[in-house]
Amino acid sequence: MTKRNLPKRNSPLSAIFAILLGALLVAACNKEPAPAPVVSKPSAPKAKKATGDNTKPVQAQSTSALRLIPAVLANQFDFSNKRDPFKPFVTIKAEPKNRQGDDKRSLRNSLPIHSFDVNQFKLIGIITGGKENKAMVTDPDGKGYVLKKGMLIGKNDGKVTSVTLNGVEILEQFRDDNGRVRKEHLKLTLPRKQ
Repeated sequence: MTKRNLPKRNSPLSAIFAILLGALLVAACNKEPAPAPVVSKPSAPKAKKATGDNTKPVQAQSTSALRLIPAVLANQFDFSNKRDPFKPFVTIKAEPKNRQGDDKRSLRNSLPIHSFDVNQFKLIGIITGGKENKAMVTDPDGKGYVLKKGMLIGKNDGKVTSVTLNGVEILEQFRDDNGRVRKEHLKLTLPRKQ
């Protein structure tokens, strides 16, 4: 026998080639052909006897052929009865806006500083110096607030008119029972030391 120029069996290239060839053979052998849909053909109508019987069949012949759903439609999902995941769980209906002043009043009344009468606040300190004077008050619950000129305080939207060393002056405007606008000047003073 003569030796030919064959690749060596131990070379890495021949090992990779053998693995790829084996994988292709295994993949080709494992594939099974898809079964063809069974469709039966309708039988041909029987020839009528020549005896002159012209009656029609009682029931129309129907085929027993399978109705196949196209593969494109079978793989689609139906989300028509599902909830949109991007819509919020709870929706809040917006109330019609009456007037701009009512909106501001309702927002102010939701703050704790607007839930007490002005006389219920206790002045505990005054800060002077800087650009403007400031005052520290506490509500009946003990929560503290810093007041400066122009701020609103109390149920009747009392406006802080001035902060001095003697105390805080507040102007309240409200409607009385007769519908007239009434103004009341209030003053919060520091408690005297004992």
